[in-house]
Amino acid sequence: MSKPEKRKISGILLLDKPRGASSNNALQKVKRIFSAAKCGHTGTLDPMATGLLPICFGEATKFSSFLLGAKKSYIATLKLGFLSTTGDVEGEIHRLEISEYPTQAKCEQILSQFIGVTQQIPPMYSALKHQGKPLYQYARTGSIIARPAREINIDALHMLSLQQNELRISIRCSSGTYVRVLAEDIGKALGCGGAYLTDLRRTATGQFDIAQAQTLEAIENLDDDERQHFLLSVDNMLQEYPMIQLDALAAKYILQGRIVSSSSACGELTAGAMARLYNERQQFLGLGVITAERTIAAKRLLSDIQ
Repeated sequence: MSKPEKRKISGILLLDKPRGASSNNALQKVKRIFSAAKCGHTGTLDPMATGLLPICFGEATKFSSFLLGAKKSYIATLKLGFLSTTGDVEGEIHRLEISEYPTQAKCEQILSQFIGVTQQIPPMYSALKHQGKPLYQYARTGSIIARPAREINIDALHMLSLQQNELRISIRCSSGTYVRVLAEDIGKALGCGGAYLTDLRRTATGQFDIAQAQTLEAIENLDDDERQHFLLSVDNMLQEYPMIQLDALAAKYILQGRIVSSSSACGELTAGAMARLYNERQQFLGLGVITAERTIAAKRLLSDIQ
């Protein structure tokens, strides 16, 4: 039996990743369902985590780095008074001796102290690489590698509920924030010695929300035409950049890689600013950058413009 022919499709699928699946495993399932020639995800979720995993197909993969760096939102459940070797339910769990659990008032007070720019040391159980190997491979053999702290930014941190030693919180943070490490740090700051994640759900990436996402089961039960309706256009991930419409000649030149003189189209944009470029038919061409001479240079372009 021959394999289905790979399809050259472009767009963004907002997937609600199920618990237990790695991000790459979920990606490969989506790739098979769509018979896609090329796709990639935009921000790893741990296997125990669920929620929003944007997947880029075809031409959208050229712009996936813009989503990788986008802010993320999560809902997390912490078990206070315990430590896990991995920071979540998949590690070895150790109970800590604590005299009492914190009150809601104390939780709210402590959580507010984590808001803002701070430094975080990545966990050993992570995909960050040291000498070409992921850190989790060293961790599995008991090796500890020194990891430099990295700057993170917590925009918002709210308590949703507190039931004895189970604390549920919502988080809005910068890309690269390890919620497992944050959970342990919160547990220590609350006087509980630590905490680990029992549940983690990503609810937003950039401007995309979990309410827009589809499950693997849902898309698998659709036919090809129905699935296509769930693919967002490539420029959906770039809405933070202003729009510039080019005339026919300027659009032709920019697709040839030439610099376009269009000071009026640049408006009030300053040198170095990026903008979404469109032709007169409102087709998205790609991203351009404003030069010091008030011209527009191609930054990253689609290659399948008709």
